[in-house]
Amino acid sequence: MTILTIDELAAALKPGEAVAGLDLGTKTIGLSMSDIGRRFATPRTVIKRVKFTRDAEVLLEFATKEKVAAFIIGLPVNMDGSSGPRVQATKAFVRAMSDKTDIPFVFWDERLSTVAAERALLEMDVSRAKRATRIDSAAASFILQGALDRLSGLAREAASPS
Repeated sequence: MTILTIDELAAALKPGEAVAGLDLGTKTIGLSMSDIGRRFATPRTVIKRVKFTRDAEVLLEFATKEKVAAFIIGLPVNMDGSSGPRVQATKAFVRAMSDKTDIPFVFWDERLSTVAAERALLEMDVSRAKRATRIDSAAASFILQGALDRLSGLAREAASPS
């Protein structure tokens, strides 16, 4: 498993390869998936966290089923840009995954992704009970959509004459 920057991922991805977004929480892992054109992020299921070994198995089953070429994982940096315990936990999770898969991971700044997801669910008039079950996958979609937009921008830059 490799940790890539978004620029390195842009260079490594082949046409038609989809990527997954992850919102790693203490109790759940929110999942989202791109289309093969890498234009849209779609919320998927939420993995209830049990212990790392089982969480990794479920995540890798999802990756196999969906043919995931890379994971975009939200990095929960503080609003001032500093790293706290959640950043360290996320990096530790990715390091632990390195023994289990060759699928690359890209860290993506997830500041305000949960706030944006909550706002979107409220605008769609989703009930409080349903919001609680959907917030993590919605946040994963916001994380992934940000990365997809950046990948699209990098592709445009690469295609334009200098």
